[in-house]
Amino acid sequence: MLTFLWSFSQALAEERVRGRRSLVLENHQARLVLDIAGGSIPEFRFRDSELNPLNWGRRNPGDQPGSMGHFLCCDRWGPPSDAEGKNGMPYHGESSKVVWRVLQDTETTAAGIHARMAADLPLAGLTVDRSVTLAASSPFFVVSETITNNNKLGRIFNIVQHPTIGPPFLDENCVVDSNCRRGFAQGGLMPNPEQPEFLWPSAITKDGERISMRRMTNSEEPSVTSFVIDEELGWAIASNGKRGLLFGYAWKRSDYPWFNHWWKLKDGKPNARGLEFGSTGLHQPFPVLVKKREIFGQQLFEHLDTGKNTTKSYASFLAKIPEDFKGVGKVAIQGGSLVITERAEMRPRKINIATGGLIQ
Repeated sequence: MLTFLWSFSQALAEERVRGRRSLVLENHQARLVLDIAGGSIPEFRFRDSELNPLNWGRRNPGDQPGSMGHFLCCDRWGPPSDAEGKNGMPYHGESSKVVWRVLQDTETTAAGIHARMAADLPLAGLTVDRSVTLAASSPFFVVSETITNNNKLGRIFNIVQHPTIGPPFLDENCVVDSNCRRGFAQGGLMPNPEQPEFLWPSAITKDGERISMRRMTNSEEPSVTSFVIDEELGWAIASNGKRGLLFGYAWKRSDYPWFNHWWKLKDGKPNARGLEFGSTGLHQPFPVLVKKREIFGQQLFEHLDTGKNTTKSYASFLAKIPEDFKGVGKVAIQGGSLVITERAEMRPRKINIATGGLIQ
């Protein structure tokens, strides 16, 4: 059973990164930046390189909240209902639209580098308490987020992690692999928006063409797709041998059973690619989710009773790879390492990333 363990360690004090209030966590290998206005993770890279996979998003002026790199969608994924929108509920919820509170700048142990921050979502009536730990000596970090319902009544909600990779890491050589399975394209009509279905890495365009999702092409079709995770450990990894870098995520299926993907071209070239994972796979307001309830046997929302909380976790990591790396075929937790096996029929190579005891 996969268990995420949280250990406190040293975090650098709040500082300015590109003019914005940020928390910066660094070890001798990696640098991780947490943006306070909006809670995004806009930077995760090796210290000896400027190549940042999370180079994407709207960097609003000053300290205005913005959605950059990896941001959080909570209490929903996608649009509000018309009535909710008139009351001020934004697209993807409030979590990237508010200034987060820094709960802890510094805490030191031998395990890693730790910070803690929280966001109050006034319309949703939820609070998100986030704990982040960068391993002491490897390019590996873990995030734990506790969502508390402050309303006087129970309510349904969703939480989706929204990491998006961008250039120069994202180019025509970048490959995305995942262990997700059954999927469908967003935009289908009720009562069966999941039709036609397909199996990762395949997808079907509006014109009925079957394509591979591993590499971006000169088309954005299908724009947004969603897939279920069948295995206990879910994962999604982008690798670019020409750039010598691998970047990815791993999470418990019990926390995040859906993998949601989107991509965008600019001037005919790859410009954005979302590697999202969360509690839902239907990009619709709550009335539609309640009516549909589930797809492929997987529920489309969660319920949180009044005064209760739930905690969800994930890990992210970097690795340096050779130019001829063929992509990822398998990911496993073995002892104190995350073991990544290359997608190759003969003599697949393995990459071992030390987890620093943060997961097992």
